[in-house]
Order: sequence, then structure tokens, then C-alpha cells
Amino acid sequence: MFRWALLGALASVLSACAGFSTAFPPAPVDAATPDYNYVVGPGDVLNIIVWRNPELSLSVPVRPDGKISTPLVDELVAQGKTSQEIARDIEKALGKVVRDPVVTVIVTSFVGPYSQQIRVIGEAAKPQTLPYKQHMTVLDVMIAVGGLTDFAAGNSASITRASENNKRYSVRLKDLIKRGDISANVEMKPGDILIIPQGWF
Repeated sequence: MFRWALLGALASVLSACAGFSTAFPPAPVDAATPDYNYVVGPGDVLNIIVWRNPELSLSVPVRPDGKISTPLVDELVAQGKTSQEIARDIEKALGKVVRDPVVTVIVTSFVGPYSQQIRVIGEAAKPQTLPYKQHMTVLDVMIAVGGLTDFAAGNSASITRASENNKRYSVRLKDLIKRGDISANVEMKPGDILIIPQGWF
């Protein structure tokens, strides 16, 4: 009886060490939404072009408070808006002093708001935050963070999805990265947190 109990306990430990987890449902392969639009966040750089007014055209960073300052516009909230929305806001502000302003805003450096960034924590070679890109996959994320450490339980990794009330999904990073199993590749969503736990050994 003791022998069978010992074997059962050993099997449980080996299963945990193998890095498999059934605690969460598998992440859906397709997650990107077709109507996704990039929204600006602190640290982004905006190229503002005012047609026929080169003296008002310039490149500006979005400040940590999410605002920008341009000639004739002291402060304007940029965080959480698309480039088109920012252009319309600038036109409205400039309309008080410039006749029929036509403004184009181009995002030239991408960081994005915190709520849209992808966070990677745990046993990644370089844990970090990444700006979300449409159709970004977990493979793209793992390439950006340098892969797994030697201590990672890759198949016990999970995604916490902020856009779905922090629902958690399992992902098979070891199968994807170490074994080349492309069926383990899944799309990310803005605000996802990829958690990579440490294995037993």
C-alpha cells in the first residue's frame, strides 16, 4: 500500500515538473478584433502637420501626464485617443486663431497606454512590457523577450486577459518554442499579461 502511495505522489511531482497545467482553458487561437485602432499613450511621439502652416508643424512627445503642447495650443490631452481624434482636436483649438486649419497627426514612435501594453513576467529571458500590435501572437512576444529561461515551466504559462475581466488561459510555450509546435501559437489582445512560472527543476 505504501509503495502505491509513494508511486502516486512521485507521478504527481513528475507531472508538475513536466510543466503541464490544466487549471485554465486553452487560449483561443484567434483573438484580434477587426475594428482595432491604435490609441496614443505617454512616450509616443507624434508628427503634427498643419497644412499651409509649416511654422505650426512639428514633432512632439506625449508627456507622462498624457498631454502634448504645440504652438498656439498650450495643452491638449492625447492619451487614449487615435491620431485622427487628436488631429480634429488640434484643428478645433487652432480654429480660434488660424483660418480653416487642416491637421494630420502621424504616430512615429509607439509605446501606447498602459491598458493596451503586453506585459511579460516570470521566467522570460527579458521580462518587459511591449506595445501591442494587431495580430501579435505569443510567438512574437517570446521572440521579443528572448525566449524562456532554463528554469521556466513553459507549458504551465498562462495569459491573464484584461479585456475579459482578467480571465486566464493556458498556453504551451515549451511546446511552441522548444518543440516547434506551431499549433501552440495564439494571438494576444491589448492589455494581456503573460505569466511564465518556474518549474520544480
